[in-house]
Amino acid sequence: MESKSAKAAKGSLYLVATPIGNLEDITLRAIRILREVDWIACEDTRQTQKLLNHFGIHTRLVSYHEHNEKARAEEIAAEIQKGASVALVTDAGTPLLSDPGARAVGLCIERGIPVVPIPGANSAIAALSASGIPCDRFFFAGFLPARQGERRRALQSLSALPGTLVCFEAPHRISAALRDAAEILGPRKAAIARELTKMHEEFIRGTLSELAGRFASHPAKGEMTLVVGPVVENSSSPDGRNLPLRDRVHELMKTEGLDRKAALKQAAREAGLPRREAYKRLLLEDQSPRSGKSRV
Repeated sequence: MESKSAKAAKGSLYLVATPIGNLEDITLRAIRILREVDWIACEDTRQTQKLLNHFGIHTRLVSYHEHNEKARAEEIAAEIQKGASVALVTDAGTPLLSDPGARAVGLCIERGIPVVPIPGANSAIAALSASGIPCDRFFFAGFLPARQGERRRALQSLSALPGTLVCFEAPHRISAALRDAAEILGPRKAAIARELTKMHEEFIRGTLSELAGRFASHPAKGEMTLVVGPVVENSSSPDGRNLPLRDRVHELMKTEGLDRKAALKQAAREAGLPRREAYKRLLLEDQSPRSGKSRV
């Protein structure tokens, strides 16, 4: 029997992660909170109702999506201030990660309302963990821009980050996104996680170029998460350590007497990068910190 303190607290907003496919991935705590709160705010009431029906939960549902977020966030905060408890969910996964919810959370924090995370399923973390790509340091980029020019600029800005890149992509754009990524990010290892936790779950691994080729000839279906490994540096210092592009350029200038332009050309060739791409990456590396972690 649960203690009174374990019950959903009145006057609180709960951010409840829901399954990304397999309904068994919901936590016991999430089920309890969804039963005990006064409201459940959700993206699509029809989708969330399926989840509630499966677990015999009869809590009131209200819609909360990008088109009514401003008004609904104010309504939710006002009701919580009167003593209600509210759970915020998305159609699948953790609220606020490429989904609505930021306005309600921000408003509650401004008004001193407790915001309580209820952890659970997350497609970015699930894809990363099984990708076979280093996951000790990574950056979550959400959805890449739909327009090619904006997408290429976004990839360029991400190219010098010192870690693995994780992003979401729609199936009808994955082929074009992989082509752009292969051109801009270079010969990196990558993995596509498709339909995670569902019946047709699939991991497709290879280089960005290999994946781009595969999806160019095979129509894509299902929800997809793209994991891209850290920058590939084929050059190494005398003691065998891999070097970032800027360090390799400096090394060549010092040890071989090359000017910066010649050193960059050689470093780009060693890394398998077009010279123009290497130059852009060098500029970004010069502007970025040498260390630090970005986590979901």
